Amino acid sequence: MVQQQSCDVVTIMEMWWDESHGWSTALDGYKLFRRDRKGRRVAFYINKAFDGIGIESNEYGVECLWVRIKGKANKADILLGVCYHPLNQEEEVDNLFYKQLENVSGSSALVLVGDFNLPDICWELNTAEKRQSKKFLECMEDNFL
Repeated sequence: MVQQQSCDVVTIMEMWWDESHGWSTALDGYKLFRRDRKGRRVAFYINKAFDGIGIESNEYGVECLWVRIKGKANKADILLGVCYHPLNQEEEVDNLFYKQLENVSGSSALVLVGDFNLPDICWELNTAEKRQSKKFLECMEDNFL
């Protein structure tokens, strides 16, 4: 299964990519960033015209891939995070994820995308029913996201 979003700068693909397919899949003009995650992989492509640098995060259980895209001329860098939050993720792993967000929220340009599996969140009203979802919203607010 592949979900894809594209623009001139970044192509983001979330996929379940098993061992029957090699990682040699290339897109002309794009650089591949990837991270293995519990039997699946998260990957995205950035246009080679932009200087993207992968950022390591070693927190066990947090499924995020971070890349800093160097700004051109006098433009600020863009920090891109692609994250996956499994259903019923343990609170301890949530707290590690929130710590990551706190560390990167100071970036002048932060783009955070992913599958957060928090279906009870009402994004229009910024409300949630479940405790885990409420804590996620609080983290977003605390870090100006």
